[in-house]
Amino acid sequence: MAKRTTRGANTTSTVKTATFALLRGFGIAKVFGNPGSTELPFLSDWPDDIDYVLGLQEATVVGMADGYAQATRNAAFVNLHAAAGTGHALGAIFTAHRNQTPMVIVAGQQARSILPLQPFLYAERAAEFPQPYVKWSVEPARAADVPAAIARAYYTAMQPPCGPTFVSVPVDDWDRPAEMLAVRAVSRERGPDPDAMRDLAAALGASARPAFVVGPDVDKAEAVDLMVWLAERAGAAVWVSPFSHRCSFPEDHPQFAGFLHASPAQLSDTLAGHDLVVVIGAPVFTFHVEGPAGIFENGTTIVQITADPTAAALAPVGTSIVATVRLALAALLDLLPAATRPLPPPRATINAPLPADPIPAGYLMHALAQTMPPDAALVEEVPSHRPIMQKHLPMRGQDSFYTMASGGLGYALPAAVGLALGRPDRRTVCLIGDGSAMYSIQALWTAAQRRLPLTVVVVNNAGYGAMRSFSQVMQVQAVPGLDLPGIDIVAIAQGFGASAERVEKAADLVAALRRGFARGGTHVVEVVVDSAVPMLYDRKP
Repeated sequence: MAKRTTRGANTTSTVKTATFALLRGFGIAKVFGNPGSTELPFLSDWPDDIDYVLGLQEATVVGMADGYAQATRNAAFVNLHAAAGTGHALGAIFTAHRNQTPMVIVAGQQARSILPLQPFLYAERAAEFPQPYVKWSVEPARAADVPAAIARAYYTAMQPPCGPTFVSVPVDDWDRPAEMLAVRAVSRERGPDPDAMRDLAAALGASARPAFVVGPDVDKAEAVDLMVWLAERAGAAVWVSPFSHRCSFPEDHPQFAGFLHASPAQLSDTLAGHDLVVVIGAPVFTFHVEGPAGIFENGTTIVQITADPTAAALAPVGTSIVATVRLALAALLDLLPAATRPLPPPRATINAPLPADPIPAGYLMHALAQTMPPDAALVEEVPSHRPIMQKHLPMRGQDSFYTMASGGLGYALPAAVGLALGRPDRRTVCLIGDGSAMYSIQALWTAAQRRLPLTVVVVNNAGYGAMRSFSQVMQVQAVPGLDLPGIDIVAIAQGFGASAERVEKAADLVAALRRGFARGGTHVVEVVVDSAVPMLYDRKP
C-alpha cells in the first residue's frame, strides 16, 4: 500500500516538486530515462533520494522499467523524449501492455506557447500516439493539472489488470505553480462471486479428471503457494497456459503436467482426457497458429478465473469468474474438500542430454539447471529453444521466471537489468539468443556501469532459429535474412564494460557457467550451440 502524505494548508509548489512528492508517496525511488532537450527542466537539480537510471535507447529504458516493476510489484516511472523517444519505445510499450506491467510513462512536449506553430520535436496529438497500448493517456490542459494527471496515471496503472499509462508534459510546465497532492489509498483486490465459486467447487468435486491451466497472474499475485495447495487438495493435473510469461507452479512438482501448445489442435489433443478445465490467471486460450479447437466443441467444461474483464469477455465458451487471483484461490480452498480420486500420473522422466561438440542446446539447458544459484531468477528470450528449455531447465515457481507476452524481441536483456536493479541481493540470469540480443544489446552498459549481479548467457546458433523452424513448418524455401554470421558477442560485451567469455566445447561449459554465476558484477557467457532447428509445432498452420 502506498505511503500517505499530508497536504499543508494553502501549500503551493511547482509541478516538478509536486511530482517528486508524489513519487516518494508512491514508493517510487527510481526514474528510468534517456534525456532530451524537452526533459531538461524536469532533470535539473535532481534530488539525491531518487535514482535516475540511464538507458542508452528508449526501448531499452522501457524494458528496464518493465523488469524493475515486475521485481518490485510497484509501478515503474519512465521519462521519454517527446514524440521521437516515444516512437523508439513503442515496441517495448506494446510488450509492457501485453505483460500487464504497471508503468507510468511521462514524455516531454514542446512549450505550450509554440505548439500551434508545429515546432521542432513537438508531438502532434501526443496522448493518442501510444494508444491502444496504454490503459490511459493524457496531455493535461493546464500545467497545474500535471500532478493530478500523474497521480491518476499511477492509480490506473496499478489497478488489475495492470499496465502502462502515459502523460505528455510540455517543457515549460515543470517550473509553473501547482498544488501538492496527498497520496491516497486505493484498494486493488476484487473478490469473486460466491455463487460462482460454490458452483466451481461442486464441479471440481464431481469431476473424474480435472485439470488446472495456470497463467502468469498467479505468480504476479504472489499466489503460487495457494495454487500448489489447491492442486493438491483437488488432485488435479496442472498445465501451463500457452505463452505464459511467468512461472505459476513448480515445474518439478509431481502434479505438474507440462506446457500447453499455442496450436489449437495440439492444445485440444493435450486436454482431451480432462472433463473439467479450470483456467486461472490466463486467457482461454492464447493461440499462435490456425487450426481446429476441438476443446471448444467436445463438451469439456471450461471455467476461467481472471482479473481481466476483457479476457473474460473474449472467452469463447464456458464460465468466467472475474476476480483477483489471490482472493479467488483462497475462496476456492475454503470451499473445496480434499479429493479422493487417484492423483494424475507424474510426467515421464527425462534423461539428461549427453555432451557433444558442437554443444547441443539441451545439454546447455541441463548444465544451467545444475549450476544456476537456487534463488536466481531467469529472464528468457530464446524462442527457438524454449521447448528444449522447458524440457531440461525446470523453474521452481514464485518469482523464478520472466519472459515477454508480446512475442516482440528485445525484451529480455533490458528486463534482466531492471530485475537486477529491483532485487540486487540475488543473481539474475538472462538466457537470450544471439539474434534477440542484438535488439537491445546496449542494456549491457547500464548493467556494467552499476555492477549489477547479472549473468547473461547468449545462445549462439548464428541466426534466427525460430524463423528457421517456422519456414519448415510453413513449407517455404530459400528465405533470406535468417543467418547472422560474424557477430562477436564477447567483444561487444567487453566494449560496454562487462566481462565476457566464449564457450565452444561441451567440456568447458559447466566451468564457464560457474564462473559466470560466481563473478561479481555483470558477466556474459556466449555459448556456441549446434544449428539444429527444433520444431515448434507439429502441424502446418
